[in-house]
Amino acid sequence: MAQFFQVHPTHPQPRLIRRAADIVRDGGVVAYPTDSSYALGCAVGDKQAMERIRRIREVDDDHNFTLVCRDLADISQYARLDNSVFRLIKACTPGRYTFILGATREVPRRLQHPKRRTIGIRVPDHAVAQALASELGEPLMSSTLILPGESMPLNDADAIRERLEHEVELVIDTGAVDNQPTTVVDLSGGVPEVLRVGGGAVDVFD
Repeated sequence: MAQFFQVHPTHPQPRLIRRAADIVRDGGVVAYPTDSSYALGCAVGDKQAMERIRRIREVDDDHNFTLVCRDLADISQYARLDNSVFRLIKACTPGRYTFILGATREVPRRLQHPKRRTIGIRVPDHAVAQALASELGEPLMSSTLILPGESMPLNDADAIRERLEHEVELVIDTGAVDNQPTTVVDLSGGVPEVLRVGGGAVDVFD
């Protein structure tokens, strides 16, 4: 049965964040809030936990996971950045963006796009997501918490607990979030290409 932590959305309790990080390190799958929606997350190198997220969401091997990072230093470890791309991402983070970037050798092959060798990266503007990634010392491997047959992510922690209490190890409750998708920008070719318009403004890419 999943544990349930009620965490302050802007000043998360360090004790609960440490416990949440321990659950992730021990192979757990967690449901946690970001600035755009609730997400499912696990440790980057944990193949079994990743497969559990695939089963929960009923997605195939082509499903793209996102690395949720704490800051730009994390991004540069997992994605290839030139100066112009770095400046652009710096101007947009933290925020409601997912950036598609060329993956470095630090990224497990199973997380990369099978043909393009790219990875989705984001730095959410949410204190709990950032605190959890900081406590882990590495990004969270994440997927938006959209269940099979649904068009929108679950946005109520009690409903998440009810639906997934036997599928995840932890639900982090900070109350409802805005629940709008990120803006997805492909930077792998050097020139910004907006693939989806969401919560992040797009005029910065003109």
